[in-house]
Amino acid sequence: MADDLSRARGSWAGPIDALLSFLGLERGLSANTLAAYRRDLDQAAAFLVRHGASDWGAVTGEHAAAWLQFLASGDYAVASVARKLSALRMLARQLVRDGVRPDDFTILLSGPRPGRRMPRTLSAPEVARLVTAPAGPEPRSLRDRAILELFYSSGLRVSELAGLLLTQLDLEGGGLRVFGKGSKERVVPVGRQACAALRDYLAGGRPALVRPHTRGHVFLNHRGRGLTRVALWMIVKAHARRAGIDSRLKPHDLRHSFATHLLAGGADLRAIQEMLGHASISTTQIYTAVEPRRLAEGHRKHHPRGRGAV
Repeated sequence: MADDLSRARGSWAGPIDALLSFLGLERGLSANTLAAYRRDLDQAAAFLVRHGASDWGAVTGEHAAAWLQFLASGDYAVASVARKLSALRMLARQLVRDGVRPDDFTILLSGPRPGRRMPRTLSAPEVARLVTAPAGPEPRSLRDRAILELFYSSGLRVSELAGLLLTQLDLEGGGLRVFGKGSKERVVPVGRQACAALRDYLAGGRPALVRPHTRGHVFLNHRGRGLTRVALWMIVKAHARRAGIDSRLKPHDLRHSFATHLLAGGADLRAIQEMLGHASISTTQIYTAVEPRRLAEGHRKHHPRGRGAV
């Protein structure tokens, strides 16, 4: 496998690099997304080398179908297979545009359609237990309390919180500026309790974590550097255990809880879309399925012919 990868990267890398440059510069895809696509295309190239293709121009529909069958028979989630196929489709279309080949070798492939999983959400009492789990005046406790409060209050992605800078905060105005997917800027409101936790951390926690090389990241580790996504994940898991919540809880579950609780409280779906930074309202609409009882009750209460017993 290592030899296959080496050969694939050596003779097949040019079109992959060109595609990723296009996706990064023209479409503004994030570094994480581009890294995932690179892994997917490296994997595809290594497979194609093993199955006799000399370069991208020599790949046939049969080659591509064999690769898809290999993925389908492996231990891959449906969403992962769909992403890998999407990456290969984009590359095949680019090869046609660039005149490397006359046809799209993926045109006859039919990949899996990932079903929409219901997002996991915490109840309001569970959230209360979680955000109060880091108790005490120690710098790390103040930091972790601010992290958990901000996750739930703002619905930030974990990468957005990890990269958050002091210059993005507006605690007086109760909000912050976020640069999300595609470097799109949005303004996100932050609740009073999260603002209070942030003030406590900035006054009594962060100064103790600052080192000579520290830059402008809001949340720091013990070495004075910005926290990574993995570190944030571990912080959430540790306090979930402490709060008696399933330790498989992920930072993204707090984002889901933020959106679901806003919707349950009557917030407009378009407003939630803006706060989450979703490009399409269809992505946000998954949360309408999380509160079916609330929606049914709303219909009974407010629709002219929805009142009364059935």
